Order: sequence, then structure tokens, then C-alpha cells
Amino acid sequence: MTQDRSPNISRRNGVTIVALGSEYENIDESSLDELTKVILDVASTADPPRMVLDLAHTQFFGSSFIEVLFRAWNRLNAREGGRFALSGLTKYCREVIDTTHLDRLWRVYASVDEAVAALSADE
Repeated sequence: MTQDRSPNISRRNGVTIVALGSEYENIDESSLDELTKVILDVASTADPPRMVLDLAHTQFFGSSFIEVLFRAWNRLNAREGGRFALSGLTKYCREVIDTTHLDRLWRVYASVDEAVAALSADE
């Protein structure tokens, strides 16, 4: 994966934000390996262990990506004070999360700002 396909990682109010840009409009198998490594590394090393995954530019993902999300959530959950949230889900992606009832497991917010505010307020 080239440098320009790397997710943007930033921190705000004690929350690590992994933002997938427009190059991740469709998350397919070819982009998943490196993306998996980045997401799982952040889930393992974020300090404090609070992470928002911003999918505002993502129009499609499949079951392999859901597995990555689940693994990230597990890593964060295993750490004291661990929190995980999704933000900016497009209509299709939101339907996938709702249909699979993962919205009951993971927090879902309309924007990164809302997600950061909620996760930074958690103690």
C-alpha cells in the first residue's frame, strides 16, 4: 500500500481518530491487509485506549472488514477504559451495521466531533 492510501491518524481530547479518506470508498480485499494492520495497531497502542474509526468516505465494505472492526473492538475492550466507536457511516454502511445488530455492540455517531465528545466524556 502506498503512503497516500494510509489512513489519517490523529488525537483529540484523549481519543485516537482513524479517518479513512476517499481512497477507501470501497474497502476490498486488496486494501484490507495494510488497513487491518493500521487499525489493529492503533487499537493495541492508543493511550488512553479510546478510538473512533471515521468512515465518512466509505461507501462499501464486506464481512472481512467487519471482522477487522470486531478484532479492534476486542483489543480495545481488553484494555482498562477501552472504548470504540464508528462515525460518519454512509447509508449503505449504516444499513449493514444496523442489519447485523452491531449498532448494539458498538457506538455509532453521525460525526467525528460527536464521537470524540462522547468518548472523551467517558471515565
